[in-house]
Amino acid sequence: RIVTGFRARPRGASHRGMTPLDSHDELTRSGLNLIQQAISIFDADLRLALSNQQYQRMFDLPDRLVQPGASFQDTIAYLVARGEYGHQDDPEDAVRLRVEQARTFQPHYLERTRASGRTISVEGAPLAQGGWIAVYTDITEIKRTESLLRARSEELSGQLLSHAERLSAANRQLAATNAALEEAKRVLTEAEARTRQVTAMVPAHIAHVDAEGRYTFSNQQLGTVFPGAPADIVGRTAAEVLGETFDRIRPALARALAGGPQVIEVTHAESGA
Repeated sequence: RIVTGFRARPRGASHRGMTPLDSHDELTRSGLNLIQQAISIFDADLRLALSNQQYQRMFDLPDRLVQPGASFQDTIAYLVARGEYGHQDDPEDAVRLRVEQARTFQPHYLERTRASGRTISVEGAPLAQGGWIAVYTDITEIKRTESLLRARSEELSGQLLSHAERLSAANRQLAATNAALEEAKRVLTEAEARTRQVTAMVPAHIAHVDAEGRYTFSNQQLGTVFPGAPADIVGRTAAEVLGETFDRIRPALARALAGGPQVIEVTHAESGA
């Protein structure tokens, strides 16, 4: 005889169980990833302590240079070699100078035009524990607007300026919305991947069916419980997959879909289990 359990998931419940530390780390990562600016924090030994996704995207860094512990010197050497700072007669000296400047941990603000032609601002501040935090902002569009306003300030009407301001605000809102969607997608993808990995290791069949009794998730262990049952069942109905056995569990499944947890025992006639 086989013990089968059904439970309706409470609204708002997460697929992933997290410790308070995991939850805090996830909250920090999600918050940083929603910020439009690129952020990096290096410790007193010039090792990367924390960064957000925009940092990797802005500088097109390989994964090894955005992992905690990555060397600031290695990062600068990579950027110099790729031409981030333009042509350098002595690349090694260019790396050395930037590393020496970083070791002073002095607050700074600068604007520079990258090899790609885009302009960024770099604002750095030392940390009390040693090391520093740097915030990188793409100000290309701001610079273009400033140039346009300076060149044609007398020709631009107040109406056009107002329109430009509204357009700029709309673009910032759209960028923030896109960032939120990307972060939600990342969290969901990680949660689903972790859920699938954990449930695949459980020697029992774990599945989710919708209100129509159609499988939307399975850890592909049905065959270990009901010998001969197919493994690939997502998209199919429980009645189609289980056959006569489904008639025995249908009442309990209906009660579970109504919100009540159920535990029943059934015999799989086809295998005698």
